[in-house]
Amino acid sequence: MDGGIAIINYGRGPQLSTSRVTVQDLFPYFQLGYSNERIIGEAMPSLSPAEIEVVRRYVDEHREAVLEEDRRIRERNATRKNTPEVEAILRRNHQKVMERLEALSNQCDEASNAQGRLG
Repeated sequence: MDGGIAIINYGRGPQLSTSRVTVQDLFPYFQLGYSNERIIGEAMPSLSPAEIEVVRRYVDEHREAVLEEDRRIRERNATRKNTPEVEAILRRNHQKVMERLEALSNQCDEASNAQGRLG
């Protein structure tokens, strides 16, 4: 334990006792070689260097289990699909965005043409 920081499990997998950040939340950054400062600066500003170090030590001590859980998470995410209802919403929203872009493009063309006639 480091200053009261520990790894605990409330059913979501191993996580920091001081936050809801799990080992698996940080593991991809470790795999990418992020420093503690970079993790704090770019991804998780609420964490302290001490909290990240506790997770690093946990990963070092439980590497095989962490790697296996990471593999399971990646496998599960690779097979996830949206429900038909969500897909329909996404299609409708995409169509709306495309219509708005076309309208904006037309407005820009009209403004450019008007500017050319005035210039």
